[in-house]
Amino acid sequence: MMNEIMKKNAITYGVISGLFMILATGTAYAVDQSLFTAWWFNLLQFIVILGIGIALLIKTKKELNGVFPFKEAFTTYFLSSVIATVIAIGFNIILFNFIDTEAKENIQQLITENAVEMMRKFNAPAESIKEAVAQMKESNQFDTMNQLKGMGFSLIFSAIVGLILAAIFKSKTVQE
Repeated sequence: MMNEIMKKNAITYGVISGLFMILATGTAYAVDQSLFTAWWFNLLQFIVILGIGIALLIKTKKELNGVFPFKEAFTTYFLSSVIATVIAIGFNIILFNFIDTEAKENIQQLITENAVEMMRKFNAPAESIKEAVAQMKESNQFDTMNQLKGMGFSLIFSAIVGLILAAIFKSKTVQE
C-alpha cells in the first residue's frame, strides 16, 4: 500500500509533468512544427521533466522526514511518470488523430526529411536511405497504435531513470 504523501505528490507532479508535455507539444505544433525534429527542443523537454521528477523526490523525502526507502522512491517517481505519459500521449492521440490529422502528416514529412539529411551527412548509401524512407512512410509515429507502443518504450525509459533516481534519493539505512 502506498503512503498518502507519496501518492499525493506522485499524482500532483505527474499532472504537472503531463501539462508541461502538453505545453511543449502545443508550442511546437502552433509556433514551429520543425521543433518536433530539433534535438535541442527534445533535450530541453527531457531536462525539464527530469527536474520535475527530482523536485518530486526531494519534496517527498522531506515530507517523509528523510525516511524514503528505495522501493518507495522508485514507486513515487514511476507513478508520476505513468500519469505524465498517459496525459501527454492522450493529448497527442487526440491532437494528431482527431483534431488536425494534416499536422501529423506534415510533421512526419519533416521527420523523414531530417532523417534523410542526417543519413546523407554520414554518407549512407542511397539504397539505405531509400529503405529508411520507405519504412518511415509505412509506420507513422503519430498513429494511435504507434503512440501507444511509444508509451510503452517511454515507460521503460522512465523506469530506468526512476531506478537511478531512487538509488540517489533513497534514505540511508542504519547499517550504511
